[in-house]
Formats: sequence, structure tokens, C-alpha cells
Amino acid sequence: MGKSGEKIKTITNKTSCCVCSGKTKERSEKEYKDLMNRLKRIEGQVRGIQGMLEKDCYCTDIIVQVAAINAALNSFNKALLDSHIRTCVADNIRQGNDEVIDELVILLQKLMK
Repeated sequence: MGKSGEKIKTITNKTSCCVCSGKTKERSEKEYKDLMNRLKRIEGQVRGIQGMLEKDCYCTDIIVQVAAINAALNSFNKALLDSHIRTCVADNIRQGNDEVIDELVILLQKLMK
């Protein structure tokens, strides 16, 4: 459920509408595969931590794995942000849509909390 109680659509393929802004972006097959591979590795790491909890692993061992997941998510975010700036932001600026700069500033402020 979303903040206002509405059901959130699950994204089942590349042509589905995004959950939040309604905007979409076509990605190259390479970018799509690279991002999906990163997410699948992160998903595997999370399942690994679930297994560690089930096996009553020691706290510090789990904390180290959580830190690895945080690093992997940060790396995913950096790759996505790099692509966003080089494509979405640059294309919008070239088309005279400077509002995208405000959007980017807001995004960066959210990331730096």
C-alpha cells in the first residue's frame, strides 16, 4: 500500500508505468541487464542474511553482510544516477526544460539525508 492507502502496482515488465512520478525511461538492453544483475545479486545477499538469521549466526557476521548490501545498493544508485544525469537530465536541458535541474537538486538533497 502507498502512503495514501492506494495499492501500488507491481512492475512486471519494462513497459509498465512507474509507481511514483508516472514518467518512464527506455534503457538500452545493456543498461537494463546490468541494473537487473546488480539487483539480483543484492536480492541474493538479502536472502543470505535471512539464512544467517535462521541459523542463529553471530550478530557481527550479519552486520558485515548488511554493510555489504548497503555498499551494493549505493553502487546501484550511483550507476542509475550517472545514467539519469547523462541521459534524462542532459536531454531535457538540451530541449530547454530547465525544470529538470530543480528535480535533480531535490533528488540529491533526498540522497544526502
